[in-house]
Order: sequence, then C-alpha cells, then structure tokens
Amino acid sequence: MKQKILFLLLCIFLLLPAQTVAREISLKVTKKYLNLPVSHRIERAMMTFEADGKIERRFDIRLASDEIDYWVFCDMSALKNKMLKISYNGDAKGLEKISQSDEIAGQDSLYKEKNRPQLHFTSRRGWHNDPNGLIYYDGEYHLFYQHNPYERDWGNMHWGHAVSKDLIHWQELPLALYPDEHGTVFSGTTVIDYNNTAGFNRGNTPAMIAVYTSDSPEKQVQCIAYSLDKGRTWTKYAGNPVIDSKEKWDTKDTRDPKVFWYDPNGKWIMVLNERDGHSFYTSDNLKEWTFESHLTGFWECPDLFELPVDGDRNNTRWVIYGASGTYMTGDFDGKSFTPQAGKYYYTTGAFYAAQTIENMPDTDHRRIQIAWGRITHPAMPFNSLMLLPTELTLRNTKDGLRLFASPVKEIEEIQTLLFEKKRLSIEDAGELLRPFADDDCLRVQFSIKLSHATDAGFNLYGQQLLKYDMNFNQVNGVFYSPQDMTSMIITADIIIDKTSVEVFIDGGAYSYSMMRKAQIGNNEGFRFWGNRIEIRNLKVYSMRSIWEK
Repeated sequence: MKQKILFLLLCIFLLLPAQTVAREISLKVTKKYLNLPVSHRIERAMMTFEADGKIERRFDIRLASDEIDYWVFCDMSALKNKMLKISYNGDAKGLEKISQSDEIAGQDSLYKEKNRPQLHFTSRRGWHNDPNGLIYYDGEYHLFYQHNPYERDWGNMHWGHAVSKDLIHWQELPLALYPDEHGTVFSGTTVIDYNNTAGFNRGNTPAMIAVYTSDSPEKQVQCIAYSLDKGRTWTKYAGNPVIDSKEKWDTKDTRDPKVFWYDPNGKWIMVLNERDGHSFYTSDNLKEWTFESHLTGFWECPDLFELPVDGDRNNTRWVIYGASGTYMTGDFDGKSFTPQAGKYYYTTGAFYAAQTIENMPDTDHRRIQIAWGRITHPAMPFNSLMLLPTELTLRNTKDGLRLFASPVKEIEEIQTLLFEKKRLSIEDAGELLRPFADDDCLRVQFSIKLSHATDAGFNLYGQQLLKYDMNFNQVNGVFYSPQDMTSMIITADIIIDKTSVEVFIDGGAYSYSMMRKAQIGNNEGFRFWGNRIEIRNLKVYSMRSIWEK
C-alpha cells in the first residue's frame, strides 16, 4: 500500500508545472555582472534580488528556460562578496542559466551587432525611450533616459545613464534610478543646486538633483533624488513625493517635470504635464512646490526655454512644447506662459519626447535638444535610439518667428569628405553615388533646382528620403512653404545610419526622421528623380562610428 501511495505522489510531483519545483537560488556575488537569459516565447514573471535580508531590486523578466533570444545583465558591483537570494515566480528552469562574469554576455560583439546604429546612442541592452535629465556639468554632458534593462520592450522603467564630452561619443554608465515603493521611474529633469537651496550640498560640492515622476497603478507623483558624485550614485529624498496632484486634477496623468532656475524671481520653476496641458509650479528649495497656473493644449514631456531672435540676446522669446514637438512662442513671467504664436511644428517622423540640455557652459549659449527616435531594431537585444543632438534657433521668417533645428557642429568630427560636385544631371549624380548605396553611415548634402518639374526627389533602394512637391507645397507629404515663395530650389542635409535616416531641409527650417528600410526587390541604390532637374552643390561624407575608440 505504501509503495502505491509513494508511486502516486511521485506521479503527481512529476506532472506539476516546472516552475513549482524550485523558485529560488542563492549565490555569493563574486563578479561584476549577473547575466540573465531572455526568451520572448516566455511570459513575464517577477524576479526578486534579496541580500542581507533586504530586497535589493524587483523586476519583470522573460527568463528563458530553454531557447535563448539574447542576454541581459545586472551590475552587481554594490553587492560584491555578499550572499544573494534570487527568487522567481515563473519557470524555475531558467534560474539554472543565470551566470556571473566580469563582462556582459555578448561583450565581444558589443556595438558591432548587425542592426546596431553607428552614429546614434543606443543602450547596450534593453529598451529605452524618453531622454531625461539632460545637463552639462564639470566637463560632461549627461544623458539620462527611460530604460528597461531586462528586455527590449517597454516596462520596468528605470533611469539609464550615459555621459559624453562632445555630444557625439557616449559612454554608458550603470543605472541611475531604480523603482521603489512609489513606483517605477518615469521622465524628469536634473539641475545643479549651486545655492544649496535643497540642503543636499556637501562642502564645495553642489548636488545634482533629479526631479522625476514615480508611476504606480494608482497614481503618478513627483519625487527628487540627489547625487554628489556627478550622477554616479543617487540618494532619494526621504520626504518623497514632493508633489501629489492626483486629487486636484482627478487623473493619473501628472508627469514629466521640467525644472530650471529662474533668476528674475530667484525660484525654481517646474513645468509639469497634467491632464490636458502643462502646469507651472514654483519652489524655493525643490521640496515644497506652489501651483501657479495651467496652459492647455499639450501632452507629455514639456520643455520651456528662452531663445534670442536671430541671435540677438537683447531680443528674446520663450518657447514651450510637448512630446510631439509642436510648439508655441510667447512670454513667461515666472508664473505663467502667455502664448503669442503657434502651435507650429518644425520636425516630424520618429521624433518624440525631446528635452534640451540645461547648465550649458558660460561660453556656449546654444540650446541643444535630444529626442527619442521611435525606431525599432529587429532581432537585436536593444530597442530604440536617441536622435542626433540638434541646435535650436529662433528666426524671423516670412511667416513670423519660427524654430529651426540643425545638427550640432560636433558631428563634423566624425565625417570625412568623399567628394563635392556642382551642377550635375540626375544621371551623373546617381553614378557618383552608386558606390556608396550600401554604406552603413553616410552624410549627403545637396540642392535640387526645379525648372520643368513640379516635384522631384531622392530615393535609396526605393525608399523615399525626399519628395518635394512644389505644386502642393509638401515635403514627404507634410506641408512646407520655403522662405522665398518663388524659389525653385530646395536644399537637404541627409544623415544615414544603419537603421535610421534624418533629413534637414533648408538649413533646419523643417526636419524629419525615419527608419531606414532594408533593400527589398530594388537594386537601384541612390536615385535622384524629377523632370530635367539640376543637382547643385552635391557633397558626400563618410561617417565614422561613434563607438570606435
């Protein structure tokens, strides 16, 4: 009888799902990284790291139990030589595949992967979207960003972190901000608190302070954290959240704080997207905030900044926008924004959630913007990219004040002129470009003069990089009217990467971005088209990878 019972128990045990057998492992942290296998055939499940009886982190992951799509990693430097308990409420077989190493899995091919952009920042692993906390400090440009380090799809929002000395070459650093009891970490800003208004400074070291949204299923609140080592490590404020406005607005949508110091009234300003537009708050110390006003008509990711008109610093206007990049110009008095013109667009395409860099050097008065490029990278262990940094200027045009965007001058550091030709037929221009159609990275600049055509353009393997329709005043299907209303010439600056294309029209009056499509059933390479058009001032540059040392 006992044997039958034991046999029945064994059968029941064997029929149980694999994840019920064992759901945790323990190990001593001896290396810098834990490498974790990911499979998109597996549903997400919760993983928890526990050390010294304290939960260190908790996140969702598709932990591969059999076939592995790619590997992600966790930087365990802070837990070196400690015992770590890893628990997982999914298929426990994947726990056996977790390994320790002083390199991330795939280090030997890092930045050389088939679909890795070579001119644009991408994270080593995982998903990223909105740029956050863009700031210059002590010789470094800081790029924080929305990041899921555990999968190439959205989720588990942290702040990733990268730095650059020239806006072109980026070094990815360890994660900056992790989810906590208030929720995952959504978008926000960083500032340098030179006057120690928040009381976090140490000696002569001013605090870098992050102001960000924490997102939970119930609501979104605004929190702060500070760093005293140039953003390498962070301490969250014990009094978080500093703003909880769900009750005021009767909505969860209260997020993406943009914060800056406003000299005229000696206060911090926060522009916060709430429900149907942007709200304005003021503070003396970044901890206590006063609601001042609200401007309707925008969605997500606000920015607000002052620009000189035509470079005249004695004549300025304020610019405000939301995530789509549509903007208004007007006045700002420290409490409210008064629109004077807009809303306009200056860019379209893959662009979203742009932010401008704060605290630029005293000798550099540029307003530089970085946007999230919503471009996918099939079969890669990462997803999305940051579009190239652009300089924003405000100029008088026939239509009034308009925002222009052009690639930052630093990009010239990685380009080499291949050739420059003037006054070409489309056939001759096509022949000159033919050898470069399959190059990973290229910059092509030209002017097209129309005479017998109402439209003309430029393709790459059939993909329409530029179509100018003079009759309907459109560039790639979007309304565009040149500064000279009778002009028969349009100029384009086209920057081509492995997976993306960015196009700047007439010195940045309009720009757009798109995914670079693979060659499919078309072997024509580069091709200008249009009836008896002339190609003027054709310049072609090769572009070096930003990952080359």
